[in-house]
Amino acid sequence: MGGTQFWRADPSPGLLADYGPLGAVARGRVNLDRVRTHWPDMLRVAGPLVTSKVRAYDLIRMISRDGNPTPLGQAFTEYGRVDKTLHLLAMVDPVDETYRRRVTRQLNVQESRHRLARKIFHGQRGELRQAYREGQEDQLGALGLVLNAVVLWNTRYIDAAVRALRAAGQPVTDNDVARLSPLGHEHINLLGRYAFPRPVAQPVLRALRDPSADDLASP
Repeated sequence: MGGTQFWRADPSPGLLADYGPLGAVARGRVNLDRVRTHWPDMLRVAGPLVTSKVRAYDLIRMISRDGNPTPLGQAFTEYGRVDKTLHLLAMVDPVDETYRRRVTRQLNVQESRHRLARKIFHGQRGELRQAYREGQEDQLGALGLVLNAVVLWNTRYIDAAVRALRAAGQPVTDNDVARLSPLGHEHINLLGRYAFPRPVAQPVLRALRDPSADDLASP
């Protein structure tokens, strides 16, 4: 199991639970008393988070002080250990195989995004070279802007291609479309000069390439 650690809540302080083969990694205990004590405050924090009514600065101030977690922050830590343990148990011995497949699919999407970001951020080998936080934030913001532009470009043309195939009588199912990803970059030239003309009122997409044509390798 490597460094994996499960957290447990024993039935009572004087009774040890038997976790079978997982007993060796079930070393920690969840302090449920902390969660019970601060549960109302945790709900008051969770509500504004869902509605985006709380700032990140205010949240950090509530759960951490001078680099150490506050009692409320410790309660969130204990609650997170419960969720983490349930996740690990579902991965080790899943009751529903679809859970593991969903996790793997999400990891693949995340890695595809990182791969595209590394490809775009080729000049400095994916390293932030600005010495100040403002400069690093500018670099990350520019990277995110270009990455989102690529995703938008791919999404629009994937949608156009799917519509064209269906109009031509090709059987393109919704399950096939669900497996398409806008994170591909093999067809995009990431080197050279870039022009950003003023957008027209109603932009028109380029004509789709003919799969039987010989110009697929051209930029």
